[in-house]
Amino acid sequence: MKKIVILFMASLCLTLSAKTGPRDSKTSFAREVLQPFVDDGRLAGAISVFYKDGVQETCCIGYADVSQKRPIKMDNVFMQCSQTKGFCGVTIAKLVEEGKLSLDDPVSKYLPEFKELWVLDSVKNDIKTLHKAKNVLTVRMVLNHTGGFPFEISAKRSDVRGGGWSGGAPLRQTASIAAASPLMFEPGTRDMYSNTGIDIGAAIVEVITGMKWENYLKKVVLDPLGMKSTWFWPTDKQLKTKVELYVAKKNAPAEWREEMGQQQRPYNDSHVFASAGAGLWTTANDQLKFYKMLMNLGIGDNGVRILKEETVKSILAVSTRPENLGGYSLGLSAPVKDNENAWFGHGGAWGTNCMINWHKKQLRLWVIQCAGGPQPWGAEVNKAAEKFFSQTINRSAIDAYTGRTR
Repeated sequence: MKKIVILFMASLCLTLSAKTGPRDSKTSFAREVLQPFVDDGRLAGAISVFYKDGVQETCCIGYADVSQKRPIKMDNVFMQCSQTKGFCGVTIAKLVEEGKLSLDDPVSKYLPEFKELWVLDSVKNDIKTLHKAKNVLTVRMVLNHTGGFPFEISAKRSDVRGGGWSGGAPLRQTASIAAASPLMFEPGTRDMYSNTGIDIGAAIVEVITGMKWENYLKKVVLDPLGMKSTWFWPTDKQLKTKVELYVAKKNAPAEWREEMGQQQRPYNDSHVFASAGAGLWTTANDQLKFYKMLMNLGIGDNGVRILKEETVKSILAVSTRPENLGGYSLGLSAPVKDNENAWFGHGGAWGTNCMINWHKKQLRLWVIQCAGGPQPWGAEVNKAAEKFFSQTINRSAIDAYTGRTR
């Protein structure tokens, strides 16, 4: 009877939390340090969110579009780039906990073209010397960047019109091209950051589920969490209010950039293919739903469970690499060994980032669209975060419950 009451109260707390949302911290640590950069134009606009035990500081400062003086908002779409990798990691984790996949399965079990692989030894006078791979390439390796793949396949060259991570080739074709290309090293012996490996992971999901990876993602993650503004093809209406790209300048106002080679206009036509390595558009509001789900060990703020607690703890919040190769789990930066001070999450090429600590129920989200240049505000935001997280939080309110039901 006691257990039933406890579970009922936990469910009630989650329901109330979903309705009321986090409490406003009444602090402005991020705004105070960012305002000078916005005032002199070096920072076009940014969103900062600090969260701890149901209390949240939200800062939307500056502009999504400086020329139009359009303020940056939590519901503006933006390209999160490599933060897409964590979404692929969650779909893989989902199949692992359902017993449909093992991280140590050979990739060739699902994609036969990976049965025989070749490793690049040297290149001299345009002649490549190769040897047959000795190690078996596993699902684990392609998801944690130890498979030996280059950053992108040749079909996704950023210097070719229509290329880039959102163009070039669909996932299954990307995997086939990768299998026919030399590996940079023996699988599992080194690490090399690679969109290609993550795309291979997504192709495996397609084989197992019989669905396009993006549709499976929508079914098991995006829709259940209510992430209605997150997709690979933003609507024309969304793009009218998107966060624009800017190049940061030293002691000068940021300059608008029309596009980047890896992300080319138009953003939602037939040349765009879903990419698991990078390519998912989203909003700050939607990003919070995804990362809070991970922070809450698999359960969304709306009370919907996406993954089991143990799944998040064992293969997402902690590294899946050999210890000597640093920390990375499945599409997420993660510590080699988990502890109460450990954070996991991911960043993106245009400067976005979100990191979470599930032990302390803490989260840091940063949204910006920076196409390069100095970013002196980074250290100041870190100091602001330290001030926020060092506060004593009153945990007695019912909406502070973040949910750890089974």
